[in-house]
This record gives sequence, structure tokens and C-alpha cells, in this order.
Amino acid sequence: MNLSQLQSRVVREIVALARVDGLRAGDHLAESVLAERIGVSRSPVNVALRYLVEIGAVVHDHNRGYFLRNDAAALSSIAEQFSQEPDDPLYLKIAEDRLGGALPDLVNEADLMRQYKTARSALRNVLSRIQEEGWVERRIGHGWCFLPMIDSAQAYEESYLYRSALEPTGLLSPWFKADPAELAGLRRQQRAIAEGGFESMTPIELFESNSRFHETLAKWSGNRFVAQSVKRMDSLRRLVEYSQAKDRKPRQVQAKEHLAILDAIAEQDMLKAASLMREHLEGARRGKVHGNTIFKSAA
Repeated sequence: MNLSQLQSRVVREIVALARVDGLRAGDHLAESVLAERIGVSRSPVNVALRYLVEIGAVVHDHNRGYFLRNDAAALSSIAEQFSQEPDDPLYLKIAEDRLGGALPDLVNEADLMRQYKTARSALRNVLSRIQEEGWVERRIGHGWCFLPMIDSAQAYEESYLYRSALEPTGLLSPWFKADPAELAGLRRQQRAIAEGGFESMTPIELFESNSRFHETLAKWSGNRFVAQSVKRMDSLRRLVEYSQAKDRKPRQVQAKEHLAILDAIAEQDMLKAASLMREHLEGARRGKVHGNTIFKSAA
């Protein structure tokens, strides 16, 4: 079965969720639940599950649905396979060129089609995705304008200072309300990372688990602007953080800090949760910004 870029991403996400959740052989993989957690429709989830059936990782019962054939720990080879190409190559190339200063602030579709030897439809799909992530906007006609992104050591540090102001504020929101089921799920995921998952999970899985933690807490704030801002920041830092996730030991420390924040939320001690979040982000800023190798030449 040939998979599209979206379907490949969904396969990767299903495998990552199964591994982080520590699912066992025979556990049910509900299409509706997976679609909601991954943030896609049920159609690509169904294709991804059928692919996993085809390669022997999942079994399908026509009456009951899809189930894991073996424990999720046995899915490491599939996780590695789908992490070799973490995203759409055209998307990655545009991001790489923009980070490297090879693309100007203003571009047009005709020039980009020639530069990347791609069809207009493929280019527009990628540009639409980048527009959703917030680092390009469409101009009149066929022009596009790149917006600020994390493209330097200073921008990387600015992003952490912004998050240190934003995310603790979200925890202190008067509308904050944690979802018990999601809280239990986040605890399970972060505990799995802290207790050894940081050694076996792929860099993409580590980043996406981290992103899921922060975006879920932002959603619980009940403030749509906090939720949107945290989601946009995750999109902007994704390429930088994928490389950072290769340094595994700090991920164990971060998972333990995530668990402490979740404990404070469970105890409804939001002042403590906000304080822990601020310390967590400040520690990450010190460790990642000053240890990052991508922007060494710009530092």
C-alpha cells in the first residue's frame, strides 16, 4: 500500500501514541479516539490502520474493530522506519532554506516552482500548511511573504521568554479546567518517558509528547488566545526541537518536571503549577538555547 504524506504521518502518530501509552497486545485502537488525538479526520486513520494490518502490527475484526497484535514495545522498528523522513521533503527544504537565509522575505510561486522543481498544486499545499503554522502569509496575486520564525539563537531565546510569560498565565486562568481523562493520559505518557521511554523513543516521538503536554494544558486554560499561541509556538519550534530531542537525557528530566506540574494541577494548587511551569521553561531555555548547535554560527 502506497501512503500519502498525511497517511504516513498518521501511521507514525498511531505508533507513537501506542508506544507512549504503553499499550499491550489485544488493546483496542478506536478510530474515532485516534482521529481526535491526532487531529485529523477518520479517513486517514482508517487507511493508516489498514496499512498496519497489512504489515502485521495490527489485527482487524470486522465486528469489533482494530487491535494491537503485540505489545507496543515491539513497534520500535516501525517507529524508526517512519521517523527516517519526518515530514514532507518539500516542506523541510523550504524550512531549511528559510532558516539558512537562502529564501528572501518576499517570494512568488513561479520562482519557487522552478527552484524546487515541483508542481503548483504541491507547492500550494505546502505553503498553505506553512501559512497555518504562522510563518508565511499570502500577498495579492501569487506572492508570499515570510513572517518571523525561530531562525537565530536570539529568536530561539525570545520564544522561550515568551512562553515563560504565556504558559504560567494560562495555568492561572479563571476558566482553567483540567479534563480528568486527559490528565490521566498525560501522566501515563510522561511517566513512561521518565521511566525509560526517553532512551527508546524516536526524536519525533519525544518532541510530539512534549508538545502534546504543553498544548493540552494551554487548552485547559479556557483561553482561546493562550491555546492558539502555544500551538503556534510549537509549530515554529518543531524543526529546531526535533534535533534537540536527539539529546535524550534532558528529556527524562523534563518528563519528571511535567509530572510535578500535573501533580500540582491534580491537587488544584494552581499557584504551585504556574511556578513549576515557569521554572521548567526557564530551565529548558538555559539548557537548550545555550546548548543548541543549529545557531552556533549566528551566536
